[in-house]
Amino acid sequence: MATKIKLHPRNQHRADYDFVRLVAQSPELEPFTVINPAGQTTIDFKDVLAVRMLNRALLRTYYNINFWDIPADYLCPPIPGRIDYIHYLADLLACDNNQKIPRGRHIKALDIGTGASLVYPLTGQSEYGWHFTGVDIDPIAIKSAEQICKSNKLQITLRLQKNPENILKGAIQPNDAFHITLCNPPFHASMEQATKGTQRKWRNLGKGHSKKLNFGGQNAELWCPGGEIKFISSLVEQSTEFADQCLWFSSLVSKKDNLKPLYKILEKANVDDYKVVEMAQGQKTSRFIAWTYINESQRPLYMNGANG
Repeated sequence: MATKIKLHPRNQHRADYDFVRLVAQSPELEPFTVINPAGQTTIDFKDVLAVRMLNRALLRTYYNINFWDIPADYLCPPIPGRIDYIHYLADLLACDNNQKIPRGRHIKALDIGTGASLVYPLTGQSEYGWHFTGVDIDPIAIKSAEQICKSNKLQITLRLQKNPENILKGAIQPNDAFHITLCNPPFHASMEQATKGTQRKWRNLGKGHSKKLNFGGQNAELWCPGGEIKFISSLVEQSTEFADQCLWFSSLVSKKDNLKPLYKILEKANVDDYKVVEMAQGQKTSRFIAWTYINESQRPLYMNGANG
């Protein structure tokens, strides 16, 4: 099998999808498999249901998630790219943990915009045993996430963000202490821009024109006023209020051009340090930016539970 070099070394999906193993674990995937011109088994990635079945099989086979489903038209995220973010966050935390990858429920992670799929908590908890708190502004997404947790007997804290203007306010409560926050922000600035992006993706998949995405997505998952840069700016601004309640804040940044203005915003916020980590994200190269207000000499104490 070909190796996907760009994916993190600990990513279980660095090789091509093992459809023999996936179908053995999830027989319902088999009707959606096809043989490509190279004679390899795959699925039609233009088929919404096929993508969903693939995700279900991946979560069951690699992450011990026996039940997984999401409401129609909700974002169905590609697992390999999403778990890469978790692996690189683990590396980031290891820098403050004597170069050891931190594992166990004492490591607290906050997933901003966790979505109906709950993909980061599901994969991150399975890989590292961290305790996740997932927050979302959409009641339907939270209800879906609750059903996934209940069906799999998972202990993941879920919180509905009642004020869409808030990102961290209400998500982080007075007695909380997190080691890491993560976020996959809406990157379009308007519904029109999101629709154009959708149509471009369909053309790239050879499907012609369509208003639907094979990976789905509700409005709040795809766009917000001001787009990605405005969202992350607000995230940084609000993070100053919780500077001593979290070791590292982070967010994906899909547009490389947004990094320079973000550097200025972080410097203005008087962060102690910030880092950009390049990685693969689905079929494209992406990155995340992480920042902390805690001095380097104090971070190992935070990792060891001094503030937890």
